[in-house]
Amino acid sequence: MLKYIVGLLFLFMPLLAQATPEQVWQQSMQLAQQGQDRQAIAVLEGAILQSGQANVWTQRFDIAKRLLKLRYDAKVNSTYNTLMPKQTNQYDMLMQSWLQQHPIPTVEESIMPGLLAAIIPGAGHAWLGRWGDAGVSAMLVWPLLILTFWAARRDMGPVTVFFALITAWLWSGTVFSATSLAERGDYELYYAWWQQMWTASGLPSKPW
Repeated sequence: MLKYIVGLLFLFMPLLAQATPEQVWQQSMQLAQQGQDRQAIAVLEGAILQSGQANVWTQRFDIAKRLLKLRYDAKVNSTYNTLMPKQTNQYDMLMQSWLQQHPIPTVEESIMPGLLAAIIPGAGHAWLGRWGDAGVSAMLVWPLLILTFWAARRDMGPVTVFFALITAWLWSGTVFSATSLAERGDYELYYAWWQQMWTASGLPSKPW
């Protein structure tokens, strides 16, 4: 990501030199609202470098850049972090007072649902509290698993292989489903908290 942002900086710097802080802010927020976090971060980083001095706008650019980096890491890398405080940033101080009452939510690793789903069909979804999905997973896999053992006991070679392949395919699908649902649930929980953190910082626009 660093190399990508450096390249974007060279691209945006001539434009930033001619833009007002308000225009830079609007442009970065529009990019963020479109889900283009890396481009928005590059615009904000370039504006900070272009300014060369600390003021209200550079403070705003700085915390917005850092918050968008958190969202990008959560969305792309499943890395859930909070910000380290900068006492010289008024927006940061507002946010830190909120964080004292609203710590980062605890997210569960997707390993456990995936492992349970791999051991017992439906168990991963049950771990997540998704009982309907657990029932569907169990109904998809268990009958074919029983048919596979039934065919194997009767030495039905090709039929056994057929049932085994179908069972493995469906079973792996339920494992993937449980893992994906766990990861999505973690991100949704973190993102709701992140939105509140952004609002608590006092920034004037919302990048969503």
